[in-house]
Parts: sequence; C-alpha cells; structure tokens
Amino acid sequence: MPVNLSAPRAADLHAVQGLDIGTAMAGVRKAKRRDLVVFKLAEGSAVAGVFTTNRFCAAPVQVCREHLSVAAGIRALLVNTGNANAGTGDDGLARARTSCIALARLLDIGPEQVLPFSTGVIMETLPVERIVAGLPAALADAAPANWLAAAEGIMTTDTLPKAASRQLLIGGKTVAVTGIAKGAGMIRPNMATMLGFVATDAVVAPGLMQVLVREAADRSFNRITIDGDTSTNDSFVLIATQQAGHAPITQLESPEGALLREAVFAVSRQLAQAIVRDGEGATKFITVRIDGGRTKDECRLAAYAIAHSPLVKTAFFASDPNLGRILAAVGYAGIADLDPTLIDLFLDEVHVVVKGGRHPAYQEADGQRVMKQSEITIRVDLHRGPAQATVWTCDLSHDYVSINADYRS
Repeated sequence: MPVNLSAPRAADLHAVQGLDIGTAMAGVRKAKRRDLVVFKLAEGSAVAGVFTTNRFCAAPVQVCREHLSVAAGIRALLVNTGNANAGTGDDGLARARTSCIALARLLDIGPEQVLPFSTGVIMETLPVERIVAGLPAALADAAPANWLAAAEGIMTTDTLPKAASRQLLIGGKTVAVTGIAKGAGMIRPNMATMLGFVATDAVVAPGLMQVLVREAADRSFNRITIDGDTSTNDSFVLIATQQAGHAPITQLESPEGALLREAVFAVSRQLAQAIVRDGEGATKFITVRIDGGRTKDECRLAAYAIAHSPLVKTAFFASDPNLGRILAAVGYAGIADLDPTLIDLFLDEVHVVVKGGRHPAYQEADGQRVMKQSEITIRVDLHRGPAQATVWTCDLSHDYVSINADYRS
C-alpha cells in the first residue's frame, strides 16, 4: 500500500485554459484499461522538457528532442502506457514518428508539433496500429477537466494515480498550475522511470521555460530515489498555454515570476514525493537531509549514498536500528577529505551519533520507535560548511522483488 498517499480528487485539479485532455482504451498491452492520453495545446503555447540521461534512451525520447529543437510550436502530446518503445532500434523510431503523423493529420498540424511519450515494457514492438486506431476516441473525449483520467491513463506499476494542482493570482488574474506523473520503480535522480506533465495558463516568455523546467526537475524529480535505476523513457514536460490574460512574465526573479516558480516547484515536488510514497513495495517514506557540507554537491553525494543503499533500506523495512549502515554509506559517498569525527546523526529528534561515535544517551529502543513510523527523517550533519541537500526515498521490501519479478506476467 502507498505510504500516506490517497488518490487525487478530480474536483481538486484545476483546469488550465488552452489545454484539453482526452483518454482512450487502445489495448496497447491489456484490454479494457485507459492506456492512451492526448493533450491538445492552444496555438502559441510554450513547451520545454528534460529527459533521461540514460544513453539507451527510448525512441519517443529521441523524437521529442528532435521536435523540441524545431521552432514549429508544440500543439499536442501523445502518451501511451503498456509499451516503452525502447530497445527497438530504427523500427521503434519509425513507429514513434508514425504515431505523431497520425495525430497531426487529425488535428491539422505538422508532425513536428507533436511530442510522443511511451512507458511500459522495454524491448517489445510498439503496436502503433492500436494507438492510431485509438486516437479518434481520445480526441472525442478531450476536455479541460480530464486531469484525473489522464493520471490514470499513464500508470504502469503505480497503485494510485498521481496529480497535483495550485491556483495563484498574477496581475489580478487567476492562474492554474496542474500536473500529473507516473512512476513507482526504476527511480533515481537524473531522472526516474517516470513521466511528468505540468501545465499552466500563465503568460510566460518562451525563453524562460527551459530554465524553469530544469529548476523544477532539480528541486523535485531529481531528488527522489527508490532503487537507483535510471530508466530509458524518463520525461518531464512543462507547458505554458499563455491564456491567463496577465502581462507577460519576462523574468523569473520578478515578483510575478517568483510566484509562478514557487507554484511550479510545489506541484512538481508533490508529484515527485507521490512517486516515492507509491514506490514498489514501499512501507515507509524517508527524508534524507545532509547539513553542514562545504558544497551542495557533496551533500547530495552523501544523501544519495544513504538513499540508494540496499542495506539501509532493508533495515528501515525491518525497523532494525542497525544504524552503522548509514555511517558506512556516508563514508563511501566519495567525499575525499571527510572527517568522520565531526559527524552527527539524527533519526527525527533522536540523537544517535555525536562526533562520529554513538551518543552516550542513545538507546536502541528510541531508534526502533522512530523506525516503526511510516514517515522518518534521517539527518546527518557533516560540520564542514553551510551547504545542505535533501532527497526523498523509501524502504526496500519483499514486495519490491515480487512486483518486479512478475512485472511482465
């Protein structure tokens, strides 16, 4: 079961002016389930994205990068679940392009104005004919309020749909920021096996969008890890439909830009944390915070070493206060001149380690009490400088093995 996560309510997801969403059951992998989602964007929308760093990236990722590099103006997104179209060579690229051509014809736009996304099983041929056949139904279903249906339509091993929304005032106009994501396994920074789509009707200078999407990813999706794997299909896209009616935001440092930036960050962070809470087999949501580093980079090294460690994660699943595993992870994180005699370690409010050794007042019963909670904070103070970094992870359970062993069945 997800950790303190419930399904979103459709009524809580604000429509974004200039954006319609439709879903269909195309039978990509399984019959009678939503597996096809289409986003229709108003003309003039600004779109930016960040994608997997995996060199074995999927065909749709390659096509997305190509289409975003063309100054044609993105008008539609096409998403399928059930098949990743990764590890499929030239045939996979041709099929991804065929899906773009089919949707472009129905919308009377250019194929380069469509971004394709796929998620699911790797190294299987994309049944593009089923996707093409499902497009008319998805377009007929298109409406501004279909965010929850879209969140359901992009799920794979997720147990719950993931969506988040905010409203804010900019220049006296109501602005919506709404997003959905999927992901539960193959999750680590840069990025996860995830798809994320966040849209706003704010009026934003197109040149700011790539900066904003990168910042949002770095503060959210690039701070989560479940199992340390980086997928072939990871994509996070930010859309601004330019329909809200306020004066254009030309600087993110302006008061209006700061308001929008924080709303985008908040939605992205909520989606990222939902992915961890729904991690495959997860029973605990764990915040790992490193204080006192000389740089943010070295703080991240230590945080990820803890968050990726199977020994740490299995200890938390068992509520076993074998906390030397945390110190060991910090020690091998790659901080070359780390002085272990300066380190403090806390579990929530429990002071476990002081100056590199067990705190005289620490009792294992206190550590176990914290580890039995569903939400836990690990805090390590390196006492080296002013930098800080936080990542979010979960424990590693028996169910994680079972889910991934049975994934294709």
